[in-house]
Amino acid sequence: MSSNLARRRGRSQTSSIIATTVCFLVVALALTGLMAHVVVAMTRSANEIDDARATRAASAAIAALVNRLSATTTDNAVWDDAYKAISSSSAADWAYENWGKTTADYPLYDGAVVIGPDHSSIVSAYAKGKPFQPSAFFGEGFFQQINKAADAGQAPVVNFIRTETGIALIVSQAIQPFTAEGELPKLSVLSLYKDLTPEVLDILSGEHELDGLHLATAPEPGLLNTPITDMQGGVIGHLVWPSKAPGSAVFHQVYPYISAAIIILVMFLGGVLLVGASEARRLRQLAQAAIFEANHDSLSGLLNRQGLLALLEEVQGTDLAQPRLYLVDLDGFKAVNDAWGHAVGDDLIRIVSNALVACHPEVVAAARLGGDEFALVQIGSAAPGEIEATILALFAEPFKIDGRTIEVGASIGAAARDGDLPPLELLRRADMALYRAKENGRGRAIEYDPELDRERQKVAEMEALLKSAISDGAIEAFFQPLVSAATGAVTGLEALARWRTPTGNISPEIFIPLAERCGLIDALGTLMLKTSIEHAKSWPGLALSVNVSPVQLCNPEFAAEVISLLQGLDFDPKRLTLEITEGVLMTNPDQARRSIDHLKQVGIKFALDDFGCGYASIGALRQFGFDRMKIDRSLVSALDQSSNGADVLRATISLATALQIPVTAEGIENAHQAEILREAGCDQLQGYLIGKPMSALDISSKLREHAA
Repeated sequence: MSSNLARRRGRSQTSSIIATTVCFLVVALALTGLMAHVVVAMTRSANEIDDARATRAASAAIAALVNRLSATTTDNAVWDDAYKAISSSSAADWAYENWGKTTADYPLYDGAVVIGPDHSSIVSAYAKGKPFQPSAFFGEGFFQQINKAADAGQAPVVNFIRTETGIALIVSQAIQPFTAEGELPKLSVLSLYKDLTPEVLDILSGEHELDGLHLATAPEPGLLNTPITDMQGGVIGHLVWPSKAPGSAVFHQVYPYISAAIIILVMFLGGVLLVGASEARRLRQLAQAAIFEANHDSLSGLLNRQGLLALLEEVQGTDLAQPRLYLVDLDGFKAVNDAWGHAVGDDLIRIVSNALVACHPEVVAAARLGGDEFALVQIGSAAPGEIEATILALFAEPFKIDGRTIEVGASIGAAARDGDLPPLELLRRADMALYRAKENGRGRAIEYDPELDRERQKVAEMEALLKSAISDGAIEAFFQPLVSAATGAVTGLEALARWRTPTGNISPEIFIPLAERCGLIDALGTLMLKTSIEHAKSWPGLALSVNVSPVQLCNPEFAAEVISLLQGLDFDPKRLTLEITEGVLMTNPDQARRSIDHLKQVGIKFALDDFGCGYASIGALRQFGFDRMKIDRSLVSALDQSSNGADVLRATISLATALQIPVTAEGIENAHQAEILREAGCDQLQGYLIGKPMSALDISSKLREHAA
């Protein structure tokens, strides 16, 4: 009877293996078909994506050519000397010397034409250094372009036009003074043109990766193309080039491997048919191993997050006492990795894991949640303080690893299950307590308290209010005067953010760090910069200083956004000084340097704020090329608090003087402080003695009083 039962089980297992193998074969063939479809689709998509890139590149090539010639035309047409010369009797000679002669070998244009104020007479027309007839060369469309470009202030008129030799790009603009005073008479027009020769196309081809780029009168079969249109939108030619077809090229490279993979797949399926029973047993073993690995950390052997949650869920359905969860985060673990390498760090993780598992009899499970964060589950009657003290005691003595003495501490967050509290909520509460423990100085244990949630809710509400205040413009720009130490004259203003609410003012020391944490600092900084500049336009002659957060300066888009804002508001960049703290020099110095260099190129100045309260070095002052140093108010207040305060201040100013960096002192509250700073060489003063931060309206009144 037992043999029959074993036989039936054997047949059942054999049938199961055969069925599984057949199903596996069907699935494998289906997957093979899908993969073949994917390969074909990827090949086609790669070709289409590269073709689209090439088409965009061709358009960009045309745009680049247009932009270069337009900029060159504007540089030559909007020119006081040109305007005076073309209006004189020697206009033709001047035009030849400055434009006609250069056409012989100038790379940016091949010809230059100057049409007189009547828009029909030719003052000068040279191509490749020789005179020519524009109407014969360009046709009637040339004078239509001249008429369109003849007005002062008119942007350059761009046109592709068919010529005797092919297609040329021609840009026309009225010759006018750089700054017009009163109404101008009829203006002459300067036109520069560039032939689309094979040499020009070769340059565009190299710049934009368009191999084989050439001109054609119509699209050519099998080639990519983009049309060239004239001023009326008519197509006068096409840029054509062959597709690189990278997808097809890659497919041909991998085709032998795909064929080999198919052969291997067939052989593999044959092997599966022969050793099905053994394979099934192996798969069962792999599945069991996968289940274990899915719930355990590979480095420490402890439970992972998933395994911990499963354990807490399992405990919830038993009669055991309610568990307590402790999250343990190592203090200083990153320094261990940085100093000794990850191999030593891994050894430390294993040692700590073994110590935590055995730290107390009531710790029923331990888990590693990632990095240097662990979790312990306690079930029993021991007081929380006892468990926490036991855990902290593990880190009281340094660890010994391969002769190295490794010192790390620990922060602990604890939470107890209350009723049917879900495991995820228990974990969240413990995590909040751990975060507070690290905030409070590390090396301590914090129990979860509902007040932590209330505080988090307050922060969330404050974030929402801040976001609304930024979008509604409720955060105002106040201004504090900056005066010359020598004359007392107001030389500039520093913009300061102020948030006034119906319930009272909110300090910048609260809402600015909040904006940095919740990702609103870029929007807040843009609002402050825009508002400050709009007000500063009413105070010509005064410099404007605006504080910039390190988070803003480390944004790769920051420099471009500032330049765009200045251009949009028509504000002179040389009037703007951006104040940064030395923290940005330490967090991301490379990106900060790139942003500073980009902005300094357009004339924006930079001041190092709060110098003397941190770690800024002489090397940093030199490396970043600061235009001004602002002495921290703590050094100024020390003048009245310590006997050597004046010596420290003079030494600091002497340092700046040696580096040829002008100095601003902030926080000046009395005349005694101001006098010492003047004598020490400080050239600019700021503080309540000079004036408190004021609204734009109040600062305007103060400036009028000062002027009177």
